[in-house]
Amino acid sequence: QVQLVESGGGLVQAGGSLRLSCAASGRTFSDYAMSWFRQAPGKEREFVAAIAWSGGRTHYTDSMKGRFTISTDNAKNTVYLEMNSLKPEDTAVYYCAAGNYYSNVGLDKRGTYIYWGQGTQVTVSS
Repeated sequence: QVQLVESGGGLVQAGGSLRLSCAASGRTFSDYAMSWFRQAPGKEREFVAAIAWSGGRTHYTDSMKGRFTISTDNAKNTVYLEMNSLKPEDTAVYYCAAGNYYSNVGLDKRGTYIYWGQGTQVTVSS
């Protein structure tokens, strides 16, 4: 049974940093892309970043490039999202997702992903 378990969320002041983790288990993910999405209250779930597990090719939403960094630790089967210079508008529930990787095309689409975690809350105070 595939499981994605997020952790690392919390309350942080504007300008601060957080590192989210997503521990993946239940299958081999070498042919998968892993991603982070987020959903703020009253808003649609939006794409943040993705990474191909094999090769490490990344893809980001333009507005988050330079502030957020996605990475993997293959030995731990864990995906990370390093978030810096956080803003109040980054407040959301952050979700980890996994889906087959063919190319970077479509990585920003929810339908690309088969498995989802339960989410971790990030709150940025002003």
